[in-house]
Parts: sequence; C-alpha cells; structure tokens
Amino acid sequence: MVRQCFRRISSLFIISRAPGYGIRQKAGIELKRSSKNNELFMKPVNTATRHNWSGQCLLFVLLGFVLGNACTAFANNLPAWFVDGRPTADAVEAVQILKMAGADGLNPNDYSADSLAQAVNKASQAPISAADESTLSGVLTQAVEHFISDLHYGRVDPRDVHASFATPSKQLDPQTYVREAVASHTLTTVTRAAAPNLPFYGTLRQGLAKYRQLEDAPALQHRLPPLPANKIAPGQAYVGTSELAQKLMALGDLPTDAEIPTRYEAALVDGVKAFQSRHGLTVDGVIGRGTFEQLNTPMAARVRQIELTLERLRWTPLLLGNRMIVVNLPEFVLRAYEINEGRISMEVTMNVIVGKALDTRTPLFVEDMRFIEFNPYWNIPPSIAKAETVPKLRRDPAYFNKQGLEFVRGDGGVISTLSRANLEAVLRGQLRIRQRPGPENALGNIKFIFPNNDNIYLHHTPAPQLFKRDRRDFSHGCIRVEKPVALARFVLQDQPEWTEERIRDAMENGSSRTIRLKQPLPVVIAYGTAIVKSDGKVYFFQDIYGHDKLLDDALRKKGSLIRNEPEGVQH
Repeated sequence: MVRQCFRRISSLFIISRAPGYGIRQKAGIELKRSSKNNELFMKPVNTATRHNWSGQCLLFVLLGFVLGNACTAFANNLPAWFVDGRPTADAVEAVQILKMAGADGLNPNDYSADSLAQAVNKASQAPISAADESTLSGVLTQAVEHFISDLHYGRVDPRDVHASFATPSKQLDPQTYVREAVASHTLTTVTRAAAPNLPFYGTLRQGLAKYRQLEDAPALQHRLPPLPANKIAPGQAYVGTSELAQKLMALGDLPTDAEIPTRYEAALVDGVKAFQSRHGLTVDGVIGRGTFEQLNTPMAARVRQIELTLERLRWTPLLLGNRMIVVNLPEFVLRAYEINEGRISMEVTMNVIVGKALDTRTPLFVEDMRFIEFNPYWNIPPSIAKAETVPKLRRDPAYFNKQGLEFVRGDGGVISTLSRANLEAVLRGQLRIRQRPGPENALGNIKFIFPNNDNIYLHHTPAPQLFKRDRRDFSHGCIRVEKPVALARFVLQDQPEWTEERIRDAMENGSSRTIRLKQPLPVVIAYGTAIVKSDGKVYFFQDIYGHDKLLDDALRKKGSLIRNEPEGVQH
C-alpha cells in the first residue's frame, strides 16, 4: 500500500518556508500550502520549469479518486510519527537516520533527508494540522522504508551489472520492519540490523568515514611535483620529498613523527612501500608511473570505490553455509572461510590467476563445489582450439606430442595422431582436442569443480611463476590457485580419510580420478576494489574489468530517476 499511495513522494522537498510559498523540488512534485486553508497539497513540478502542470494535476486528482479508499486505509496504518501535530522522538530519530545515510555509502538525497528534517523541525516548533500530519507521516514512512530496502537489498539488480547472482528471496519486509521498529522505539538498532551482517562490511563502513575526512586533508589537495625521468628509485634526489611525506603521513603509510630526508630514501621509501602494498602495486619502493598516479588519486575517487564495494556487499551472497570459498577478482586472491557460532574465521588465503581483462574475463557468480578431479584431462574449449591450438599445431606439429594432446571423436574414441584432416575436423566441430594428464597439462594435477553455465573451475597450473606477478589476469577465464594442497585440505576436511599425504599422492601418481564431496561447498566469485584487512587499513585495487564504472553509472542513473522522475512513473 505504501508503494501505491506514496510512490512518488519519497523525493519531495516537503514544506514551505512560509505559508503560501512553495520550495523548488529536485523531484517532480512539491508540497504547497493553500492560501485559503493553509493545508498542504501536492503540486507536480517540472525540474526545469514551473509551467504547464494543470494536466499533471488532473492525473493526481484521478489517481486520488481511484486510490482514495486504499490510501485512507494506509494512512490509518502509519507508524506513530506525530502526536497532536508534533513529531515524536521516533520521527526525529528517523530523519537523523536518513541524514546519516551517507555513512553506509547511500545518498541522503534519495530519501529527501534534508527536506524531511526541515519539515519535522518546523512541526516541533508549532503543531501542524491533522491533514499535514497525515501527509508528512506518509512521506516519512515511505522515505524510511526506501532507505531500509536500499540498505538491506541494495539499489540495483546485480544481473544488470554483470553479476550472475540471483535476486535474494524477500527476507525483510520494509513496511512491517519500520512499523515494528517505531512501535518498539528501536529504530536505530533495527536499522543497523538491516545492513549486511558481515564483519568486513562494518570495517569498510569505518574506512568510508576515514576517507571522507581525508577528502579535506590539506596534504591531499594537490598533485606531487613531476617525476624526474618518469620514475624515482631509492636514493635519488626529488624536489617533492616534503609533499610526498605529508601525503604518506595523511594516509597513514608514514609515521607522523618520521624524519623527512632531503632525498628519496630511508623512512620515505618505507612509506612508499607501505602505500604500494595497500594499492596492489609492486612493493619495490620505486615510484614509477603507476605508483605516482595512485599517490595522486583524489580521495573522492577512493570514497567512491568504498561506496561501490559496500553496495556490492549488500547483494553478493557471502553467508550461504558454515564454510565457503570467496575469490575477489580485482585483488587476485582466494580466501576460504569457516563460520562457527556466528564468528567468521579465514582458514586459507592464496594468490590466484584470473581471466584476462581484454577478452576472457572471469564472470561473477556463486555455485556449489561438488567434485575434485586429480590429474584431470583438459578438454580444450572449441573457441580456444580454433583460435589458438590449431594455428599453433600448423606452425609447430611437434607441439602435439610435447603437450600430450589427442583428438576425441563424438563417440568418445581417441585419435593419437596429428594430421591435416584431423585439424580440419576440429575446425568443423567434428573432433575436439584434449590434453592428457601430465607435467604440461594446463590444469596442473588437480581441478576443483563447481558446475556452472560458464564452465569455470579452480585448478593448479604448470606455470606457478606467474603467481609472483602483481597483476594476474592471464587465464582464459578459469581460476588458477597458488596453493592447491592447502585448498584441497580445506575442501576435504570433513572427509578425514583424505590426509595431506593422500592428497599429494593422488596429485602425483598421474592417474586421473574424480571424487565427490560429502557436502557441497559454496564458491563465490566476487568483485571488490576496496577491502579492510586484519591490520585495519583500507586496501584498494584496480578496476580491472570496469565493473566499478558500470555499477557507478547504474547507481547514478538510478539516483537521477528517483529525484527527477516524470509524473506517473512508478519505481
């Protein structure tokens, strides 16, 4: 009923500064006071002009006629925001909550926070009429419900921003939630409970507050002086040592009492290394182009990274069981978690290699791991076979035996000889190519299978040296893991017969074998460019797939629609 009766009111500028004077809206409606009876009424307004609204007013008259009885019933069921025309403590608390929406990375303007605060404050100074009380109660109710929904569920459908996460089943009804909170006078407590119940959400929320303060830090307002010869190595002279030190101190990467050298050396180098570690850069103390640009990134951009990650945490399904595996793609890191009595502990962490940003990005989704395959065959996907393997075999026929390749017919028959005809058959889709288990196998000697539509899985690799790289998007989409034995032990921990010794033997004996897990294990492929680690510091990572930009665009468009929606449009 709230959605029907007050759909368009959530973005109103609520009340005039004096009787008879309306205040310009950001949205498509304003409340005005009648010069005859001093009561509030709705007036549609265009955000650019104030003319030609008579037809829109007729629309509201018709809507009021059709929904009149329903809205009356709704009004009778509103929370008790007012008593005798004056706001209750719950109403004052509600507008303060809306004004603080930015603390969770939300936009207070989406909930008309300032205008509602002005209206409630005015009502606290002088009682408002019953009609005004009813109208304002409806607007405030809608705004708080809208905020609770955004805080709990997020503001966009994840599938619209390249995240194949199912929309969560409705576990929280904002209407009931708000009414019960007001009735029990626990609005602030209940509101916090609507936020994601994740430790890393809370710590990142604290990080957001810190970086909002850093936006005003004097040392972070200007770019550093240009680098000599495009980079500075430790021990070299640099005219910007003082400015660099001030930046690092403001960011917390250099102690505030550190002695500032005249050259780029000593504590200053250590500060840069700490900064590099927090920004996914090579920790070598050399200020090259990448480090220089990160040092000059405006704090507003960091704030936005945190806000976008908080938004993702609202709809990324991270608490699906007592154990789970989460891969954070921009960080190139896998973590395995266990939940005991509500406490989340990180059991395993390792570097990973993910899909190339250019053309083979690893998708975002969640599925249950069900199998482990030791010494797997690699069935080369047709797209890779046609684009890469066949041309390579034509250039270098010896590659066929060196890599342990073979052709497979549709009936499962194996052809172990290379010929032009067989390669042509692969291009026509009549044969496929696979790689036998062995030291050259692209999947290494273990594969973790969680069936999915994209045929993505975790696996080892015969090229472990790539894990030493800072940016690790090298794969065709699947995820290579740095510590396969540690991961296998975590996955198989409820199957005690699979000891580390047995796991290693199964990986090294060369025999292909698949085992089924006793219990499915959720695997979440996630995307967050800002996280808080155990040291309490915020770490930032490059938006390698452009998903942050996509989400930012979607949120800005959503906010624009909320505040500038033409009359008659429902949201």
